[in-house]
This record gives sequence, C-alpha cells and structure tokens, in this order.
Amino acid sequence: MALRFTLLMATLAPLAVVSAVHADEWPGPVQALVEEGLEIHGEFEAPGGLAGYAASHQGREMTVYVTADGQHAIVGTMIDAEGNDLSEAPLDELVRAPQEGQVWQQLEQSHWIQDGQEDAPRVLYTFTDPNCPYCRQFWEQARPWVEAGEVQLRHVMVGIMQPDSPAKASALLGAEDPEAALHDHSGGDSVAPSAQPRHIEDKVYRNNQLFDELGLYATPTTVYRHEGRLQRVDGMPNEARLHEMMGGEAP
Repeated sequence: MALRFTLLMATLAPLAVVSAVHADEWPGPVQALVEEGLEIHGEFEAPGGLAGYAASHQGREMTVYVTADGQHAIVGTMIDAEGNDLSEAPLDELVRAPQEGQVWQQLEQSHWIQDGQEDAPRVLYTFTDPNCPYCRQFWEQARPWVEAGEVQLRHVMVGIMQPDSPAKASALLGAEDPEAALHDHSGGDSVAPSAQPRHIEDKVYRNNQLFDELGLYATPTTVYRHEGRLQRVDGMPNEARLHEMMGGEAP
C-alpha cells in the first residue's frame, strides 16, 4: 500500500509536464478554485485539448481539467475508452512524489538512533517508544538483516505511551553510546527514566510533534522505500511485509 500522510500507472499518453504558470496567469476557473482554497501543484497536458492541473484541498488530491477556451473547468477523474484512470499518473508525478520527498527529508532531519552499519544499502525509519513491547519485537525481528549489514534501522525516539516514556526516550538519545543503550534496552535491560539536558528533551518533543504532524497513531510505525515510493507499516508487519521492508528473505 502506497504511503498516505496527512501533509500518500494508469495508461496515459506520455505524461508531459509543463512549467506551472504564475498564479495570476491561471485560467479564470482555476483562479476561482484557488481563491476557494484549492492548492495547485503543477500543470500537465491532458487529452482532448484540455489543460490539466494537479491539485489538493485539505489533504484530498484531485485533478482539474480546463477547456480549450479557458472558460470552464471540470474537477474529477478522467478515464479513457478502456476504463483506464488518466488522473493517477499526474497526481503521482506532481503531488504525491514531491510530498513523499518532503516526508523523507523530515525523517532524515528528525532525531534518531542508528541501528546497523553506516553503509547498509537499505535504510528504514521506525518510530519507537521505549515502553512499546511491539517496538522491542520489531527490533528483534530485524536482527538478521541488521547484523548482516543489509539494513540500517533509524529509530525515531518518541515518548507517547506512558508518562515516563519521554524521559526514557531522552535517556536513550542522551546516552554516551545511544546505539548500545538502545541495543541493551531492546534486548531486555530496560532503560531507566532520567533527567537530560534541555536540548536532548527537546529532541523527543520534536519527534513527538513529527509523529502527530504525519498523522501516525501506533508504535512501531516504519517508513521505507519500495519501488520508488514510500511505504508505511503501522505496528508489527506480517512475514511477507517484513521481507518487503527488508528487501528480501532473512540472510
């Protein structure tokens, strides 16, 4: 399932993306929709002499088609004679892919503990609460790939489950060797909550904010790339999904 965050190929005559015109040069119907709150992400060439616009409104993606005279707009899905959805490709190209790139950048800039080799060819981000038993299970489940150097897990430490979760997450992030501390904690030697410098506690606070901003609700939640798209797993993956996440069967 492709990733959907709150900020996630049909047959289409080769998608020809054209430079988005300046807002004050949009056709009148498009400008009217923008004034009503629609966000235009890009313009594309559509069949039948129509001009297409990839748009969104309050998290809902949509396409807008403007007639050749520029006087009328249709909001909705276009299909061809074979029933192929011609709106999905421009939405992927102009709305979802850029949003997913932004999400991946947010994850890169979050505060995480590296679990695995620096040069591992596959990177996964997983939101981890120190009091989450399923996070420990996922940590254990991933050992074959991590220890073989095939996968690097980046644990985005959050404190959301219990009152002492933020203090425990801060203690792990503030440890002299965070990776070793997380290894010991996940292996059964539970970390004790402890006061940390303000800048460490702030890292957990910011991770919690990111968790909320992305509309997440469970730990672990893991985000990874698969076939060029971001994917998300809430909670524990089944065996087939685990193999997809890790890039193959256990070494």
